[in-house]
Amino acid sequence: MMITAITGANWGDEGKGKITDSLAVDADFVVRFQGGANAGHTVINPHGKFALHLLPSGVFYPNVTNVIAPGVALDLDVFWDELDELQQRNAPEPKLKVSDRAQVVLPYHRLLDGYEEERLAGASFGSTKRGIAPFYADKALKVGIRVSDLTDPDRMRNQLERALPAKDILMTGLYGKDRMSIDAIIDSLTTLSTRLTSYICDTTVLLHDAIKADKNILLEGQLGALRDPEHGIHPFTTSSSTLAGYACVGAGIPPYAIEKVIVVTKAYSSCVGAGPFVTELPGADGDELRERGGDAGEYGATTGRPRRVGWFDAVATKYGVRLQGATDVVLSLVDVLGYLDEIPICTAYDVNGETVTDFPVGRALDVAKPVYETMPGWKSDVSEIREYDELPSAARDYVEKVES
Repeated sequence: MMITAITGANWGDEGKGKITDSLAVDADFVVRFQGGANAGHTVINPHGKFALHLLPSGVFYPNVTNVIAPGVALDLDVFWDELDELQQRNAPEPKLKVSDRAQVVLPYHRLLDGYEEERLAGASFGSTKRGIAPFYADKALKVGIRVSDLTDPDRMRNQLERALPAKDILMTGLYGKDRMSIDAIIDSLTTLSTRLTSYICDTTVLLHDAIKADKNILLEGQLGALRDPEHGIHPFTTSSSTLAGYACVGAGIPPYAIEKVIVVTKAYSSCVGAGPFVTELPGADGDELRERGGDAGEYGATTGRPRRVGWFDAVATKYGVRLQGATDVVLSLVDVLGYLDEIPICTAYDVNGETVTDFPVGRALDVAKPVYETMPGWKSDVSEIREYDELPSAARDYVEKVES
């Protein structure tokens, strides 16, 4: 048995989906334990290229039971769109289980998210407008709707009657929009949930039984350490913990069960959304890195927005790796840098004239400037190399500098 968490060291977009997909071939379970449809994991396989926002990245393997755990923000529209896309593109039908304790993203969560971003305008947080912050706010306020409630219209109505008065005040008073109809929301949820019954189960029992049976379990995280609401670049964070430690909470497994934490980081930096990004590369150099990066350029899998890109940030990455409790680190997309004569690595920050190697917070992070060391490039395509020793010496030197 091996229980492995796969998480990100940085701002998200590190390549966690690709790593999960590659490891899923030997897994029995792949579990999404937090977040919602606000980030996408890109998977490329013989069936094509897929951007998965809710479905775990093990859905292409018939041997894998894929689990949407209690910590996930379940957007039923996205859930069905993704399942239908798999069918339309002749991918194998996945083995999939949805927690009866997961809560559901409601129509007004998405509306409120979008309206608030519009209201904030230039001071917005860069939301994907998928309703995530309002969803988790309602979860904390105890006015959310669980999957187990979807077959109980009276229970749904009771929860909505608790929630909607405050939402209507926001809708009409702050945003100048119409009130919402409880009946319309219940009808929509009932329609979307009709097909869900066969997928619903107590996933906590399922996973505890899997642990007892010595099954291999992958816990697939979303976004990265710098988007964590406690430890990230507040207020430009997401609304659920992005750390490996939260996998125990979101999936409902014992804290001692996780034996390995694989943390993914890129050989350069990328970021979708707002917030401090010390090594951001502007202008033509940034444009070229963006176009060469990722699987087909650095563009958000969820929003399609151009990702902000920059050089490798060792200060931020060390912080993220430490927070995640990494036992292993994956360095992705080294091949992207093969066009460069020289490659800067940010090894420290200059904060008001002081050299800093620990990731700062607040105003100190806002004013931080990168301190670079420059490594020689290898000026060759290494994308087909599969053995570390076959890499050019300059590429190995770069990797080892990052490791140090």
